[in-house]
Formats: sequence, structure tokens, C-alpha cells
Amino acid sequence: MNLSNFESIAYSYPELILMTTAIVIFLADLVVRGEEHLGSVALFGCAFALLAAIGLRVPFSDTWLIRGLLGWGEGWLYSRMVVVDDFAVFFKIIFCLAAFATVWMSLGSNEVRGVNEGEYYGLVLASTVGMLYMASAANLLMAYLSLEFVSLTSYVLTGYMRHNRRSGEAALKYLIYGGVASGTMIYGMSWLYGAAGSLDYAYINAALAQGAINPLTLFIAILLILAGFCYKIASVPFHMWAPDVYTGAPIPITAFLSVGSKAAGFAILIRLFYPGLSQAVGGGGWQFLAGVDWPQLMLVICMVTMILGNLAALNQQNVKRLLAYSSIAHAGYTLMGFVVLNDEGLRAMLFYLVTYYLMNIGAFLVVMIVVNSTGREDIEGFRGLAWRGGAVPAVAMAIFLFSLAGLPPLAGFVGKFYLFAAVVKAQFYLLALVGLANSLVALYYYARIVRTMFLDMPTGTEGVVTLDAHNACLLYFLALPTIVLGVYWAPVIDLADRSVHFFVG
Repeated sequence: MNLSNFESIAYSYPELILMTTAIVIFLADLVVRGEEHLGSVALFGCAFALLAAIGLRVPFSDTWLIRGLLGWGEGWLYSRMVVVDDFAVFFKIIFCLAAFATVWMSLGSNEVRGVNEGEYYGLVLASTVGMLYMASAANLLMAYLSLEFVSLTSYVLTGYMRHNRRSGEAALKYLIYGGVASGTMIYGMSWLYGAAGSLDYAYINAALAQGAINPLTLFIAILLILAGFCYKIASVPFHMWAPDVYTGAPIPITAFLSVGSKAAGFAILIRLFYPGLSQAVGGGGWQFLAGVDWPQLMLVICMVTMILGNLAALNQQNVKRLLAYSSIAHAGYTLMGFVVLNDEGLRAMLFYLVTYYLMNIGAFLVVMIVVNSTGREDIEGFRGLAWRGGAVPAVAMAIFLFSLAGLPPLAGFVGKFYLFAAVVKAQFYLLALVGLANSLVALYYYARIVRTMFLDMPTGTEGVVTLDAHNACLLYFLALPTIVLGVYWAPVIDLADRSVHFFVG
């Protein structure tokens, strides 16, 4: 279904809601005195956008009214620049959830409160709009524009604490690395466009299937394009920005980048390399085109990313920096499902991203709770957390960290199980062994934090940790599903299975 620009509006309600809310917040910040309610406006905007995204794939009725209001269906939008299908909507839901959690965290953060809140919340929503379009991009131009839009807003949000030297330094490094990756990526896209004669993924795929693109030209283009995508998911060799940015940014933004931005990178990566540069061969399998074996290249990136991320995390004393390196390693874990070239691997990736959303944002939330009370984000600041008023955050942190390590019966275990099952079934045995060894390494540094919270007694200088009702609500919202999905994951894996569907016209 190829919709006109006017008809496409009915399928763009999540983006329209978020953008409208962001504009309202920007204007209100200019004309209304007092910023205390702007965060609540942003929160409602995220909630309505989430409902609209869910409505895109819920066929309540096939009447013209429901289709007009919810945009139910799939097809090409805006002259084939954007596509709406099961895959895109799955990621739209994740991005809206990430934005909702980020705004909720920000409302309870001492770092954010009272400092240009209108600009802050407006930029969070604007960045989310870019992520939504990254998941739907069906054209190299739209992919580049949406990725750049997310990057530009992320630079500003990272340096949001203008009077904090560390925040400014992080934003500058992020900008420099991002600029290099962006320039390299668009150069690769120009190679691909010149060889295929089109920016449209479907036409590029057709040119590849006909053997119209020189394999060497395609290989160079893929290498250059991967620079931008690897930068967005924080994988080797474009991972260097992540530790400094995650450490210097406000904690809610760190959580947002580690989940939303990373998931957006995976969405745009899958969209280009599967329906764009590969073809379905039946039985849920995919085959790369034009003789360029990009899965082997990604296999190397996957293993090196896991190894480097986990080894670098071992000696970290700052919890935010430790979680940054952990996030790099988890990019490697997620790529395991990408390299196997079948729907089973993609399904495992989508499920793992859901679990990663819960446990990683949850871990950063506990860090924020501790920083709010003590001002400390080093591991020693967590000493005896369970015995100085922070029993609930300590237990929640243990749940999130053990889930990140992949221990049963938690969501992270199920996510890794599906990833390893897909890898073993595809006979990537070395990759499975590397992934297992890295999971054991990760367990060490996660357990170090848990030991500090429960077994190391406080010295009296750490300060008392308090948990208010606002942060407690989000903490329970993230911790309970992390436990439940470890024992009953069927609905989410079924959703992921249905979402491994690309509309190709």
C-alpha cells in the first residue's frame, strides 16, 4: 500500500503527538513563568504517543473511522521515505516507553530539577521523534536525517548541565565522534547511491539481486555506512564516546541514550541490512546479496565488542562508567542475533531489547536514587546500601544486575537463552563460547556491586538513602516485569515473533 502524503498523516500519530507536545513545551517555556508542570506535560505526551503506537498494530475494527483515527495497517508513507510495518511499530513502542521512563526519572532527579526544564523536556521528546523515524526509514536519506536529528538533540542533552565541566566535556567528545561517524556514513551512502542509482531500500535490493552493483563497491559502502551505525549502538570500533558521555550526562539522559538511542541504532541497522541488502530464502532464513559476506564482518565486531566492553568494566570504580562499558558489551550480545541471518536471531534480538530496557534503565534509576541522597556515584557510595535506608533500591539493583548478567529466573536469562539458542542452531559455536565466557566475566563486576551493597558494612560517612514515592513507582514498574519475564515470557516472545515482519510492497 503506497499512501499519499495526506493519507500518511493517519499513520504518523505517535510522531505528531510527540512533536506537538515538544512545541507546546518550548512555547510554554517562553511565555509562562514557572517550569514545574512542563515535565508532567511531557509525561502525558509520551503516554498518548505510546497508546497511538500500540494502536497502529491493534485491529480493533476495520471501519474507516478506526483506520482513520489509529492508522491501522501497513505500507509506504511520504513517497516511500517511511514504512509502517510490524517491525517499525515494535520499536516505536520501545522508544515511547524509553521516553516515558526518562521523563519520569527526570521529574525525580536533583540534577535536572529547576534548570531550563522546558528546553530539556522538549529536546527529549524531539529526540524520540527522530528515533521513531529511524525505525521506519525505508530510504537512505530518511535514515541519515533521522539519525542526525537524534544525534544533534543528544549532543545538547548530554551537555545540559552547562555549569558542570564534565558534562560539557562529554558533549564535546560526543559531538566530535558523532561528526566523524556521520561524515563517514554519508560518504558510504553516497557510494551505495551511486552504484544502485536509488536511495530507496527496495530499489537497492533489486539492483543487488540483478548483480548490477560491483561487490568491491558494495563492500566499501557497507564499511563506511557501518561506521555510523556502530557509533549509534556503541559497538567497536566506534564505542569510544560512550564511557565519557554516559559518565558526564545527567543520569536520566544516560539511561535514555543507553536504551533508546541504542535500540534505534539496531532498528536502522536491521532495516538496511535485512530487507535492504539481503533476501528472504524461505524457512525464516536470509541470504546476503552480491557476494559481500557482511555477516562475517559483523561476527568479528560482535565478538570484539563483547570482549572489550567486559574487560574494560572490570576495574571501573564509577558505577555510571561501569554501566557504560557494560552497555558496550550488551551491544555485542545483541549483535549475536544479527549475524545468524534468520528470523530466529532477529526475534531473539527484539526480545532481548525489551529485557534490556527494563534492567538497564532500572540500574540507572537506582544510581540516580543514590546520587540524589548522597551525591556519590562511585561503588564505595553503594557500601552498605541495604543497611542505611536503601533496602528496596539495593534489592532492586541486585535484580537488575543479575538480570544483566543473565542469571535465572530473571528476564535477562531468557533473553540470552534465545540469543544463544539462535547462535548454536546456526552453528556459530565459537561465537556462543565467546558470549558465554563474557557472561561469566560480566557476572564478576556485577556481583562486586551487589557484594558492596549487602556484605560491606557502612562506615557512617556514606549518608542515608531515601526513596520517595515518585521514584519508587518507576522502580517497581521496572523490577517486577524483570522478574515476571524470567518465568513467563510467552506474550513478549510472541510479540517479537510477530514483529519480525518487513513490509516490502
